[in-house]
Amino acid sequence: MYRPIVMALLLLLTPALVSAQDQPAQKATKAPAKADKKAKTPPQRPTPTVADYAYGKDSDRQKFDFWQARSDKPTPVVLLIHGGGWMNGDKSNYGTNAIKPYLDAGISVAAINYRFIPEAMKHNVEPPVKGPLHDAARALQTIRSKAKEWNIDPNRVGATGSSAGACTSLYLALADDLADPNSDDPIARESSRLTAAAVTGAQTSLDPKELREWMPNAIYGGHAFGFQAPGRSRAEEFELLIANREKVLPWIKQYSPIELISSDDPPLYLDYPNQKTPPVIGQAGPDPTHSALYGIKFAEAAKDSGIEVVVAYPGQADQKYGSVTKFLIEKLTAPAAAGK
Repeated sequence: MYRPIVMALLLLLTPALVSAQDQPAQKATKAPAKADKKAKTPPQRPTPTVADYAYGKDSDRQKFDFWQARSDKPTPVVLLIHGGGWMNGDKSNYGTNAIKPYLDAGISVAAINYRFIPEAMKHNVEPPVKGPLHDAARALQTIRSKAKEWNIDPNRVGATGSSAGACTSLYLALADDLADPNSDDPIARESSRLTAAAVTGAQTSLDPKELREWMPNAIYGGHAFGFQAPGRSRAEEFELLIANREKVLPWIKQYSPIELISSDDPPLYLDYPNQKTPPVIGQAGPDPTHSALYGIKFAEAAKDSGIEVVVAYPGQADQKYGSVTKFLIEKLTAPAAAGK
């Protein structure tokens, strides 16, 4: 009668006995590392037509992958700009699900890397955020310079990304054209403007005063203007940005998307899927770095410009387009897109 009980005890104790007898306690500590490495494996994606194309010489990160859509006619292009706070991330994060819908719609795709804030600081770029923003612009100009070779329509170029990649996409859409028609460099003569941008979790302002008025718990942006340092938290960076706001205000005006709105800007789609609670101006939210308040206040600022701005978040669904991807496909394939 005791045999079932004994057997059950043995089953329970066996794993402990085995691990105690196993010489390597080290193997047990290494297992999670293997699991982490597996979890970080980049997603599957189509083989690029051109991989790791270098668009700059200042950094090994100044590269992009390009997928050419099959078409007898020049195709539109979408730039995929990864997020990561301008501090981490990689173009390999974009998998088949992000790339294939555009290729199926006859739109070519480019996924870009760019310098992070610490590297821009090392290169004495001022402000540091200019590094990733202008890298993205240079990548775009490089792609346009390949129009004939890669069967691209240079008048139909869109961008998308999340978080910092979203802010970068908005910068490209809103900033004045960086093209220099008098440059000896043919790439520099290309336009840096977009036909459309559709983004997720975009930061539309880098002004700490403005952000704290929107969200008392805002902490994002100090690193963009040189207050990043090893061991320093985002909150500490933000407090330094507040303390030095007047000093860096010209930079804020130059690189903060909400400061760049004008009537000739392209249509924009701003999605905030992480907004779990109703956004309220002046009230702390659960994710201030990706709050829908960024989109709401941006749309208010853009109202008199006449440009199309769609803002979507849980509880405020977009009924016209349905998603970031569908918005870009429609804007880049519509007959009117070629005139932008």
